[in-house]
Amino acid sequence: MAAGMAPVNTALYGWAVTNDARNDDRLTRSDWIDQGLRTLATGGAGALKVGLMAENLKVSRGSFYWHFRDIADFKSELLRSWQERMTDQVIREIAGKDEPDRLKFLLKRAFAAKPRLDRAIRTWAMEDRSVAAIVASVDAERIAYIAKLLVTAGVTGRLALPRATFLYWAYLGQTIVMDRRHTEIPVSALEDIGKLFET
Repeated sequence: MAAGMAPVNTALYGWAVTNDARNDDRLTRSDWIDQGLRTLATGGAGALKVGLMAENLKVSRGSFYWHFRDIADFKSELLRSWQERMTDQVIREIAGKDEPDRLKFLLKRAFAAKPRLDRAIRTWAMEDRSVAAIVASVDAERIAYIAKLLVTAGVTGRLALPRATFLYWAYLGQTIVMDRRHTEIPVSALEDIGKLFET
């Protein structure tokens, strides 16, 4: 043993590490992802710090590393979860609605949503090319789906994609309107706007 180093009680040390991991393991990957999405929505990508999130969850940093290889792995899972919750899940919900009501349902759901998370992810995408590539892929999927709903509503294929793109631009623009009086419109008005795009 090197001079000046005290012996380590490996049995006790091993128990402490294992016990700490077990206590922290009460948190699931989903708990960490939920915390990450909340952190991202309120503080942006720069706030995604393991120590800060662990403190907010009242666990040790070891809990994070129990579930994720590193912060890059965690960020990748955050983006995957954002896509699943904000795109894939919405598409599944809409598929369960009656066909004539699908576009109306999408408009109501999209424009009633709180845009903070989407805004934070788009800000992150401006600083990180790999995030930008994922966001671009999600945008393409969403626009294609809106176009599909428009075609089902009777719009010709030639017109559906530009109209879908324009609707999506309106959705994205809502997230940067600063005057709260103009961040919402009545549901009846959304339905009326939807009809404009179906003819």
